[in-house]
Amino acid sequence: MGGKVSCTLGEVKNRADLIIYWGGNPAECHPRHFTRYTLTQKGKFTPRGRKDRTMVLVDIRETPSSKAADIFLQVRPGKDFEVLTTLRALIKGQPVDAAAVAETGLTLEQLQDLAQRMKTARFGVLFFGMGLSMTRGKHMNSAAALTLAAELNAFTKFVAMPMRGHGNVTGADVVLRYTTAYPFGVSLSRGYPRFNPGEFSTIDLLVRGDNDATLVLGADPGATMPQPAIEHLRRTPTIVLDPKVTYTSRLARVHITTAATGISAPGTVYRMDEIPLPLRPILRSPYPTDEEVVRRIRQTIQQRHGGFLPTADHLQLA
Repeated sequence: MGGKVSCTLGEVKNRADLIIYWGGNPAECHPRHFTRYTLTQKGKFTPRGRKDRTMVLVDIRETPSSKAADIFLQVRPGKDFEVLTTLRALIKGQPVDAAAVAETGLTLEQLQDLAQRMKTARFGVLFFGMGLSMTRGKHMNSAAALTLAAELNAFTKFVAMPMRGHGNVTGADVVLRYTTAYPFGVSLSRGYPRFNPGEFSTIDLLVRGDNDATLVLGADPGATMPQPAIEHLRRTPTIVLDPKVTYTSRLARVHITTAATGISAPGTVYRMDEIPLPLRPILRSPYPTDEEVVRRIRQTIQQRHGGFLPTADHLQLA
C-alpha cells in the first residue's frame, strides 16, 4: 500500500510550502478549498501559485482529492495514530522500527521522506478531517496531529487546522474558547469549566446515558451520531431549536421553529480559518431567533427560582 509521488525531495526548494490533508476529501466535501484558500491561489510569498506548493494526501483509500495530490499515502484503517507518532519520532531523530511501520501500510522510506519535507518546508499546514477522529483513536488521533504540528515549529513554521463539516462549527469552537478557554467537551457541572474529550464530549455522554435531557441548537445529531446515542435522545426529553424539520426534531419531545440565521436573523459566522463574518437578514420571519428563545427560557427559569439559575448536575458544552 502507498501511493503516487510526483515530486522529489530535490524539488522542495521550488515548492516551498507544504500542504497536508489527512483523513479528509476536500475535492468533494469542501470543493472551493483548493481554488480559494490553499492549492492554486497566488499570494505575496507564493507568486507561482500551485507551482510553489506541494500537496500530500493521507487517507485510507483513494478519493477524488488524490488526483490533485503530489503525494498520496494510503494508510491502513485504524493506523493513523501509529503513523503520526512515527513522524514525531522521525523529526526528532529517534530510532524507528521498520517492521512496526510496515503494519501501517506505509514504508519507513515514505515516512522519512514526508518528515524531511515537513522539516524543510518554508511554511507547512496540516488540515485534518473527520476521517482522523472517527477511527479507533478518536480524539487521541487529533491530539497527535496537533502535537506533531506544534513540534515542527522547532524547525519551521507549521500550523494545523480541522476541516469542519457543517456551517459555523468553527464559531462554536471560538465562542467556547473565549468564554471557557476550551473548544469543546466542556463540563460546567462543578460551577467552573472542565475539559476532557472522551468523557465530556456529546457522543460519549449520550452513549453512556449520563444526561437526562438534551437541548440541541443548530445541529442534527440524530443524522450523524452512533445508534446508541440516537436511542438515548429518543428515550429522554430532547428539545430542538431549528428552522427546519430534521432527523433529530422528529424524535424530539419539543421542536421550536426558529428564524434562519443569515436570512431572517442577524448574527456572526466564522469561516474555518476563524475569520468572523457578520450576517444581516434580508427577509423577515414570523419565528424568533435562537438567541431570543434561549433568552426567554433563561428568564423563565430565573423567575421560577427567585432570580437565580439552579445548578445543573450535568451541564455539558460539547
